[in-house]
Amino acid sequence: MTATIERGAATAPVPAPKSTPKRKKAGGFLGSSNGKKVVMAVTGAVMVLFLVLHMLGNLKIFLGKDSFNDYAHALRTLLEPLLPYRTLLTILEAVLVASVVLHMWAAISLARRAGKARPVKYVAKKPQANGYTTHIMRFGGLTIALFVVWHLLDLTFGVVNPKGFDSSPADRMIAGFEPSRWWVTLIYFVAVVMVGLHLRHGIWSAVQTLGWANRSRYRVLKASAALVSAVLVIGFLAPPLAITFGVVK
Repeated sequence: MTATIERGAATAPVPAPKSTPKRKKAGGFLGSSNGKKVVMAVTGAVMVLFLVLHMLGNLKIFLGKDSFNDYAHALRTLLEPLLPYRTLLTILEAVLVASVVLHMWAAISLARRAGKARPVKYVAKKPQANGYTTHIMRFGGLTIALFVVWHLLDLTFGVVNPKGFDSSPADRMIAGFEPSRWWVTLIYFVAVVMVGLHLRHGIWSAVQTLGWANRSRYRVLKASAALVSAVLVIGFLAPPLAITFGVVK
């Protein structure tokens, strides 16, 4: 007589792993890399708009001192008498300062995040073009920031300008770039070229961040970024060079 032995299951049932809830990134959208890139794109657009308007205002020096002084006065009396003297200009300046601060914050945050994500340097060297662009955006931004401080002390507040604060805007501009101060023009030239290089890459990066740079628009948008930068560089350099070489007196 044989006995039958009932066998159990060969393997015990394995319980399903508990799903762990996904953690939200600290800081929300602005704390993410995409959020910081959008901040850079939007604030960069604000600064480009300011540069275009500022360039057009500077070019009025070719129409004479009165035209340039009238432009400077109009900036301070925008929406008068609805708003007090210089109110709107002060608001616009505050928006510009906030844009610069946020732009720098986003750039520094992204650079730090990239460094933490890649603590060990690549064995292979980066292409020369990428390294060149990195240096332009990093050190170019610092150079531009230092130049803006000098520019404000010279032409806005008159602290380092030969004519001082009490002179008219046109007189300060002409005195600031007179032939004997050729070194100021040279500094201005270098700084404006750095602005142009920074803008060319910045505008293109913003277009990519906003998702506009598809294959059909690639060449057009890249050429547009270069064109905008070139126009701004030429427009900003024309007045000081004209003053230094005696075309505008």
